[in-house]
Amino acid sequence: MKKEEIHLADWQRILLGQAPLEFLLEVVVRTLIVYVVLLLAMRLLGKRMSAQLTVAELSVMIMLGGIVSVPMQIPDRGILHGLLVLACVVGLYRGINWLAFRFRRVELLTQGDVHIVVADGVLDLDTMARIRLSRQQLFANLRADGMQQLGQVKRVYVEANGEFSIYPQEPPRPGLSLLPEKDAAIRQAEPADSSVNICQQCGQHMPAHQLVAPCPTCGHQQWAHGINHM
Repeated sequence: MKKEEIHLADWQRILLGQAPLEFLLEVVVRTLIVYVVLLLAMRLLGKRMSAQLTVAELSVMIMLGGIVSVPMQIPDRGILHGLLVLACVVGLYRGINWLAFRFRRVELLTQGDVHIVVADGVLDLDTMARIRLSRQQLFANLRADGMQQLGQVKRVYVEANGEFSIYPQEPPRPGLSLLPEKDAAIRQAEPADSSVNICQQCGQHMPAHQLVAPCPTCGHQQWAHGINHM
């Protein structure tokens, strides 16, 4: 539009744009049609699209949002163009899933892989750095699962969709505290085990009489007594 065509008092343009008033009814019809087709497309995409998404699934969801807006709102664009693009995206997604089922490399490229970030109460710092997972993010998920210290954790897997699968250690053993350092009162009340020292960076445990510095796993210098389960 030209500058002289813009007026703040032009409520018809502000509310309706360039389309006539009758187009509002057409928008309702277009929305109903696109909504029904989108529901069918989501059914074809599978149950995973209603759960937590992988990168490939999130990409499809973002594309769907862009596809459906045009045929619903723009009067000079027909619905069939948008539905054709929608059908292409659904076909592409199902084709990629078929290739991922047949070929492991395609699966890893499009959906990612599982990562082990805790093994027997010890953090895998290299893996955490590679997938850009901070200690605080991991500790928050462990606390949400009821864990108080790393000695309670046998394995933590970060799944391809970003979810955490946590398997407890039975029986628990002394480990690195998972409680926030800001909560000094509750950390001081944690029962310490003076027979075991724990690396304050990765959680590697070692008998107190065999303590060596730096940590053989991560090279960190600071150690402390292990924390028992309260």
